[in-house]
Parts: sequence; structure tokens; C-alpha cells
Amino acid sequence: MKFEQANRLRQIPPYLFVRLEQLSAEKKAAGWDMIDFGIGDPDLPTPGRIVDRMREEASVTANQKYSSSAGERDLRIAVAEWYGKRYGVKVDPDTQVCVTIGSKEAIFNIAQAFVNAGETIIAPSPGYPVYSGAATIFNEAKCVKVPLRAEKGWLLDVDECPENARMLYLNYPNNPTGATCDLAYLKKVYGWCQSNGTILCYDNAYSEMCYDGYRAPSALQAGPDCIEFGSFSKTFNMTGFRLGYAVGHPDLIAGLKKCKGQTDSGAPIFIQKAGIEALSMYGGHGETPKEIADNMAVYAERRKTLVDGLRDLGFDVTMPKGTFYVWFDCGMSSSEFTQKMIDIGVIVTPGSGFGESAEGYIRMTVTEPVERIKIALERMKQGRYL
Repeated sequence: MKFEQANRLRQIPPYLFVRLEQLSAEKKAAGWDMIDFGIGDPDLPTPGRIVDRMREEASVTANQKYSSSAGERDLRIAVAEWYGKRYGVKVDPDTQVCVTIGSKEAIFNIAQAFVNAGETIIAPSPGYPVYSGAATIFNEAKCVKVPLRAEKGWLLDVDECPENARMLYLNYPNNPTGATCDLAYLKKVYGWCQSNGTILCYDNAYSEMCYDGYRAPSALQAGPDCIEFGSFSKTFNMTGFRLGYAVGHPDLIAGLKKCKGQTDSGAPIFIQKAGIEALSMYGGHGETPKEIADNMAVYAERRKTLVDGLRDLGFDVTMPKGTFYVWFDCGMSSSEFTQKMIDIGVIVTPGSGFGESAEGYIRMTVTEPVERIKIALERMKQGRYL
């Protein structure tokens, strides 16, 4: 017997990183030493005090039970307090915070909660595939992809957005470009959304991954009528913990909680306790913890090594002020460059996987040590990628 997938599922292309993993596995099986700049999964360890707290809390019987899909109240309080310290924004932990299983599920579920069939979702292109993929397709919605352009600093221009769209996804520091924005820009986007009755969904997963004195703002600093998604994954090197949060307008949080109440039972309680420990590392005025500053110093050195090396090879590369991604025009089709790189044992991500407007671009993640970055650059220098 053959079972056909639902039409909505068949509309979704294969997840980009699954295909990259398959190509890498084939090369590894053939004996290649693959240097991986593909998926954005930190190679640095989770701070020890977070792991210790999780281990301690996991042994408590009460923490081995179901949580709430809205999250444990003590973590919601910790998130609210962190917003006060980090952004100077007052947040009610009971009505304005929802704990999520990473930020990815919340980005999907907010559309489930508020977008009707036939309504419009605005997604940046390039952008995180969930915005224009599952979030749109599973709601039978229409997606308008608004191109981000190098000459505009990869900032979405609301003047190019359709009016009266139901929802707008926005993400800075930006995946995949590494672009950043200031609060004045967020206020402009917020005002546009207010004028058009559009729900602003701000993906702020990389808020703490910043360089050169830059500190990322929060959409809630622009105004209360929006929802913002945060994650422990990149900030604390906790990708496998699957823990995040949503903060925003009570109506939007209530809708997200209702949707989650039908589909999950919350993140494990002992993981949430570890999240409390993570947020407690911040100082009373939101000062960056030493552990995070040290990690960012490592990424900064890698970033400089990679950017300088790519520039020496003739590529025009901007030094990013946020994320751990390096983004550049490769001078040929994204897929062709990606395949040529795999052929020499280097894994990169084709920009076309983030949207049609990013054809010809490549994203590289600085999740390899400096020594490995230099080896990859040397492989490229030998000309075998051309």
C-alpha cells in the first residue's frame, strides 16, 4: 500500500539542511574530512553552571512531570525580569510571556493562531524558511516575499510591503545575512504595522550575538502591540535543549498559548529550570555575562579570520555586527558554488535556500575553530572550488 502525503505537505520543499547533511554524509563515507560551515549549531559548550543546574533539577521527581504548554511560572517571571534588565521594558509574566520549545515552533504556531486561509503573510527574502514555508502553507495563506537588498543594508523596506497584510515576520540580527538594525528602524516598521493592522512577529533569536559594541534592540521597545521570539539556543549554546520564549501583547500571547495547548505539553520542567539559571547570569542592568562575552570573543576571532580570508580570495564580504554568519556574493549560482565546495570537503549553505532573491549568495557559519577555517580557506585558495 502507498500512502500519499497531504497536498499542504507536498508544497513544502525538502528542508535545506537535511539535504546538506546527506551530501556531507556521502563525502564522509568516501573518506573525506569535511569542514562544516553549514547549519548554525554552536560548537562551543553550554556554560557549566547551566548544565549543573539541569542535572540537579532533573533528579527532582516533581520536575519529571508534565509542564504547562505556557511554561512554568518561575521561568516566565525570569524572562519578564530579563526584559526589564536588558531592554527596560516592563512585562507581565502571566499575560505577556509564553515559554516555547525553541523559537521555531512559536514562529510556526503564531501563524496557526492568527492567520486565516487566504490572508497574507509578509516574509523577508532571504529569510528563515519557516516564515514563507510551513507558517504560510499550513494556513493556506498567501505569502508575499519582500526582497532584502545589499544596497539597503539588507533591511526590509516597508514601502515595498503590501498593505493590510495579516502578519509580518522580521528578524534582526538577521539570518542569513548577519545584518543588524537600530531602534529607529524598528519604530518605523512598528508604525507601519500599526497603520495597516498587521501583526509584527519579531524573531530576535540572535539578540545576544553581537560584535564591535553593537547591542540589538527589542521590538517591544518600539511598542507593545507585537510579539517577539527569543531563544536560549544561540545565546547560551543550548540548541539541543529546545527552549525559547515569546513575549508580547496579551492577545497574541493568549492565542499562542491556546494553539500550543492543543499540540504540546511544554518544555521539560528541568530544562526550564536550567533556563532560569541561564538568565540569572545577566547583571542587574542587563550586562552581558562573562561566559557569553567569552564565547562572542571566540566567534569574533573566527569571523575576522573567515572574512579576511574570503576578501583575500577576491570576494566582497561585509564584516557582520551580529549573528555568527558570514554572507557574500559567490559570483556564480548558489547551488553550483555549494557543490564545488562540497567537492573539496567544505560545507556551506546556498543563499537560494533562504529565498529566490538570494540566488548567487552563500552563508557560512563560524562554528569551526580558526585552524579549521584556515584549512578551508587554503583549499579554496588552491583554486579547486572554481
